Order: sequence, then C-alpha cells, then structure tokens
Amino acid sequence: MNEQDNNKPQPGQFQIELTNDVAQGSYANFAIITHSSSDFVLDFARVLPGVPKAQVKSRVILAPEHAKRLLMALQENIVRYEREYGAIKIPNQEPRTIAPFNVQKGEA
Repeated sequence: MNEQDNNKPQPGQFQIELTNDVAQGSYANFAIITHSSSDFVLDFARVLPGVPKAQVKSRVILAPEHAKRLLMALQENIVRYEREYGAIKIPNQEPRTIAPFNVQKGEA
C-alpha cells in the first residue's frame, strides 16, 4: 500500500480541511445561545474591560440534533479534562445541575 492510498478516506469516513486562517482560532469569552423550532444559534463574543460593546466574533448555526450532539461531546470532554486536570471552578457560582428549567430549593 503506498502513501497515496493511506490518505484516501475509508468507506464511511471523510476528510476535514483546516485552513491556516481558521486554525488560528478566534478568542471568545462570552456566548449567547438562541433557538427556533429548527435551529440553534451560537454567537461567540469577546467582552473586554472598558469596552461597552461586546463584539460577536463567530456565529455557528446548528440543527437541534447537532446541538444535542455538541452538548454530549462537550460533557464528555469536560469529564475527561476534569479527570486529568481537576475540577473546573467557576467563581461566584453556586453548584447546580443542567436542567430544562430552574427549580428553587424546596420546590418540587
């Protein structure tokens, strides 16, 4: 088998191209998530001290199924990260679970 054969995708696989400009990434420290019945929209923004307006740097639009796959992939990777490096701490935030609604203590 030659090197050219190794670069060909196998059945059921595909290649992903990462261009140099995209590989540099874009820093974001704020995300806004909205949705409709057919799409989830994730806006990634950069909030800087002393700047009154956050600038959206990237927008990703996902089908609901892909949004759920993203949620599961993030959850899995956070678990792996915390197993290796320790718990990720979010300052000034009370512990909570991911739930579809807010349930106050003492409510059922």
